[in-house]
Amino acid sequence: MHIMDIMRGDLPTFSFEFFPPRTPEAAETLYETIRDLESYMPHFVSVTYGAGGSTRDLTHDLVERIQHTTKLDPIPHLTCVCHNEEEIKAILVRYARSAIGNILALGGDRPRDIPYDKSRDSFQHAVDLVKFIRRFNESGEHPDSRGFGIGVAGFPEGHPATPNRLVEMDHLKAKVDAGADYIVTQLFFDNRDFLDFRERCALAGIHIPIIAGIMPITSMSGFKRIAELAGGARFPAKVLRALQRCENDPEMVRRVGVHFALEQCHDLLDNKVAGIHFYTLNRSDATRVIFDSLGIPHRRSAQAPTV
Repeated sequence: MHIMDIMRGDLPTFSFEFFPPRTPEAAETLYETIRDLESYMPHFVSVTYGAGGSTRDLTHDLVERIQHTTKLDPIPHLTCVCHNEEEIKAILVRYARSAIGNILALGGDRPRDIPYDKSRDSFQHAVDLVKFIRRFNESGEHPDSRGFGIGVAGFPEGHPATPNRLVEMDHLKAKVDAGADYIVTQLFFDNRDFLDFRERCALAGIHIPIIAGIMPITSMSGFKRIAELAGGARFPAKVLRALQRCENDPEMVRRVGVHFALEQCHDLLDNKVAGIHFYTLNRSDATRVIFDSLGIPHRRSAQAPTV
């Protein structure tokens, strides 16, 4: 389903994100986790995209498997990193033939374990990828006459590679003007950052839906991983103090993290957020607890596609 049809319905939206499996066995485990969340009928699930060739194939396979064998609406990530136009075109054709409705177009993280020369990429920035997908949409190769819905990333705390916040907003506006239909934000832990970002977007003339990215802290190792993955993420003193009090008790750490994320979600809903996107780290338990605690009614499920 095209994102504009999704966002036109029962707002706010709720969605989950999963990262790509590295082995066929991990892909199978992740698929079962996704099936565990199927009863919650999220508006969509997204699957991230690594820089290596083999994991990319697993991502494509997983996206198509979700599309054809579950009631869920998958949104695959596409990145500029290590790609040329022919490869991106082939992926778009593959997804169009599977009736995938939307793409999240990203710059992508620099690969750590393979030689990489950014100058060889056909797309130097996410805006170039957005423009390419928009041209593909205009070719009429997608079964939906509108083509793919196109999502881009937003950074409430600021993009770590663009310290100049005015220039950063110019870059975001350029992606929107190039054809982006919605924004999904990087994770954040202080809602004031998100609300200010949303207001700055409005002042810049950006009026597409902005979906808030939330990542529950479920362990001290996960907490440190979040700090590594989201370079520049600010952890409010309130959550740091709570975690320090119970850092040697894994169950209490999980409870503190889930409670903090739940408070964030309640406040975002009170502030009329367009959607909440849960970064699950490929686990369903914390997301299920938050969903149940928010009292979100399960959406009426569509009929599962036949294989």
